[in-house]
Amino acid sequence: MPLVLVLHGFGATGAIQEAFFQMQPLAEERGFLYVHPDGTVNVIGRQFWNATDACCGFGSTIDDSAYLLALIEKVQSEYNVDPKRIYLVGHSNGGFMSYRMACDHADVIAGIASLAGATFLDSADCDPSEPVSVLQVHGTADDTIAFDGGTLLFGIEHPSAPATVATWAGYNECAATTDDDAQVLDLDANLAGAESSTSAFQGCPAGIGVELWTIDGGAHIPARTPELSTGIIDFLFAHPKP
Repeated sequence: MPLVLVLHGFGATGAIQEAFFQMQPLAEERGFLYVHPDGTVNVIGRQFWNATDACCGFGSTIDDSAYLLALIEKVQSEYNVDPKRIYLVGHSNGGFMSYRMACDHADVIAGIASLAGATFLDSADCDPSEPVSVLQVHGTADDTIAFDGGTLLFGIEHPSAPATVATWAGYNECAATTDDDAQVLDLDANLAGAESSTSAFQGCPAGIGVELWTIDGGAHIPARTPELSTGIIDFLFAHPKP
């Protein structure tokens, strides 16, 4: 069976993130293994993932990359996991952590989906051993993790959503061209109509996808429609490891 890990945002919990994404009904309907773990509690009582330099360990030495890999291996030891279909979905800090996992464990992770997260600002800080499919979903009105890039605590920068997917297109050796008219989606119930546009990089290795879904006017926590969660799962499951 496929395995999906959902990683919560800073200060949230696995249960809170499940209440947002509502992946459990999809896991039961579509038959995949599903885990929504909790990060470490920091000194002010907020749970976090020690992901990239920008977000959100803020000096922590916790090795969440090793922890999450061990969690995957624990599930593999007890259940029949398809090694070609191991995926991560993360919001905000969890999105940053999903990128960290793709950097560190590209041989294990088939694909990730990040809502309002970002990869490393310096592309040299990530050296994936093989291609990983990437979906970035981001609102243009996000005032926490800015669509166009910005800074978090201590002034550490994070890249923009377009730069994030372009960086991964580079890692994956895709072409620099994109298909910007692939589809239009309704991902935010607070915004009228199908407000989200998609952009998919062309010329990627067989079976690999790199896409940006832009929620025009979307906030850091969009009013999720069912199409957001089903769309994420559809993208991931369409991209098993070759």
